[in-house]
Amino acid sequence: MVVLVRWVEGVDLLVRLMQHPLDVTYGGVSGWYFLLILGVVSIGFFIFQVQKATRLVLLGSKDNRFDSWGSRLKETATVWLGQRKVLEDPIAGGMHVLMFWGFLMLSSDMFDLASGNRFSEHLLPDLLNPLWNGMVELGYTSALIGCFLALNRRVLFTPDKLKGKSQLEGNVILLLIMTICTTAFVVEAGEGPDPTYEMIGAWVESTFEITQSTVNLAYWAHMLAICVFLFLIPVSKHMHLVMALPNVFFFDTQPAGKMRPLQMDENGTAVPLEELDLETFGASQYTQLSWRSLIDGWACTSCARCQDVCPAYASGKDLNPMQIIHDVRGYANEHSELLLKGEAPEEDIISRFGESAIWACTTCNACVDVCPVNIEHVPKLTDARRHLMMERMEFDESVEDTVMPLMATIENLENDSNPYGIPMHERGDWAADLDVKVAEPAEYIYFAGCAASFDERNKKVARDTISIMKEAGLDVGILGMQEGCTGDAARRAGNEYLFQMLAETNLATFEEIGVKKIVASCPHCFHTLGTEYKDFGGQDIEVMHHSQLINHLQLEGKLPAPAHDGNVTYHDPCYLGRIGGELEAPRAAIGGVDIETENHGRGSFCCGAGGAQMWMEEHVDDDHDRVNVIRAKELAETGADTVAVGCPFCSTMVTDGLSSIDSKMEVKDIAEIVWEQIKANDAKIQAAKSDGE
Repeated sequence: MVVLVRWVEGVDLLVRLMQHPLDVTYGGVSGWYFLLILGVVSIGFFIFQVQKATRLVLLGSKDNRFDSWGSRLKETATVWLGQRKVLEDPIAGGMHVLMFWGFLMLSSDMFDLASGNRFSEHLLPDLLNPLWNGMVELGYTSALIGCFLALNRRVLFTPDKLKGKSQLEGNVILLLIMTICTTAFVVEAGEGPDPTYEMIGAWVESTFEITQSTVNLAYWAHMLAICVFLFLIPVSKHMHLVMALPNVFFFDTQPAGKMRPLQMDENGTAVPLEELDLETFGASQYTQLSWRSLIDGWACTSCARCQDVCPAYASGKDLNPMQIIHDVRGYANEHSELLLKGEAPEEDIISRFGESAIWACTTCNACVDVCPVNIEHVPKLTDARRHLMMERMEFDESVEDTVMPLMATIENLENDSNPYGIPMHERGDWAADLDVKVAEPAEYIYFAGCAASFDERNKKVARDTISIMKEAGLDVGILGMQEGCTGDAARRAGNEYLFQMLAETNLATFEEIGVKKIVASCPHCFHTLGTEYKDFGGQDIEVMHHSQLINHLQLEGKLPAPAHDGNVTYHDPCYLGRIGGELEAPRAAIGGVDIETENHGRGSFCCGAGGAQMWMEEHVDDDHDRVNVIRAKELAETGADTVAVGCPFCSTMVTDGLSSIDSKMEVKDIAEIVWEQIKANDAKIQAAKSDGE
């Protein structure tokens, strides 16, 4: 029995004698026994389900995520604790943060309530007690407000992405949390709350008649709600409350979008082709996905942000990145008995994903970038592609029309080291009259890439880039017929063996010629050469995108100040902006952007060419637009005269998209805009000289 005596403004309040609900007997049975039964059942079930999920996760293949502890702790502090990525959606994120931080603050009160106030009265120092009470009340208040707003959003202001979907599970959870919060205030009111630190509890006490029966009822409703919550957490999407923390902590510290080689040696570099010792390629079985990849299935919050930004989903294809993650968990749960016995289910994970979904991905990484708990969607799909391309080598009828053109591209890469199937000796013809070094040592090697070497439209970009570099007085060369495809399309298509062959060939060429600095106009070449080749021996080569070099030369005064004519918008290539992290240089190189698209920067919408989609046949139904058309419409809505691009594939896709909607916008590469300005400046200087004469 607790005697609570409070003096407020000199007025002696009534001494209240109130038993803790656990010390009350109910039908001759102590409340402690009821709590023991509830606790054993609910906590036992919770632990059983969590350990089952953990065992299913640990069936995954090896994945070294035990490095870079500083980076991991920082990521955990900002993404998990700080909710940085959650807050990128200010409305839904704000509500979630109120609940999340509220639960962190109130969680210790559960120990107090379950111990009959032993925690606060005996373990917690008296000096900290008022502050702790204030923190707990703030936590309950924050969680209650967050739940109330979220429930209203779900019921009254349902977002389009939630319409038509069952809200029962989410609504039940919200009501449970609201029950936990409101009953806590009643229990608090029965304990004589401090009006300074427990204002809501004090208000409840002064407003309502708080009796022993009221407190007892509130307490058991509170504890029952917690127990039901413990039952629901591991069998619902709220398992992310458990798995989000390890998911964030074990995030991929490698550069964004980087794929892993088939096999790594003890030094962390790729095993050469002739030394590969593998029995299988890619992932067709659940257990062939890495343990970290499997955690994703239980860490997903079902917020649908990945779905919202996916270009394949927006164009009506079968791929929904959120469903892929749900499939991982669903597959594990449905086949748990066989999996835990070490047996392979008849259904493989590729069948669960669906080949049409696997081949729809553009690998733009938007889903990965936007996920608030660092889920890695893309590697699951590219690992599946590796198996389909290198081991199974056959495809469902539903994707044959999509994938068959890609097979011709793969054959061209094998025979001619370019996707067009044009003989290699023609690779440097675009620069025949530019007086540039060919396959000779030079300070800068311009890596033209396949598009700029063979596509007529993009040859001009390559020529303008070389002209700009020579204008700045740089020692520049090209590789000519010794240049080979970087292998990006082969790798994203799943033919890792071909990619590694191309990579090893190019790196041998770089070493022979002494290449140290590479400039690339293609973001896919920029990413592959500068990021992915490091696993194969390209660690000492500096790779720049041409917009980065141009902007650097402008800042050094080796090129005129940036400028452009007309009204310009800019399309961020996925492999330069979101994946490569370069957002400012292309804009600065042309003197800024007059009007941005709705989706720009890291949030730019894909043109539809990535992930080897450039070489596949895209099919959409009558109710949806192709990916490039969706993007073209966004660009056209800006009202700009010109779309600046920094990628040959984006140039092609955006041009085709604008043409399909009868837009008159021009599409120009960064280099074209800069070279036009340089020529215009030169013309002005010559005209001024002529006038002076």
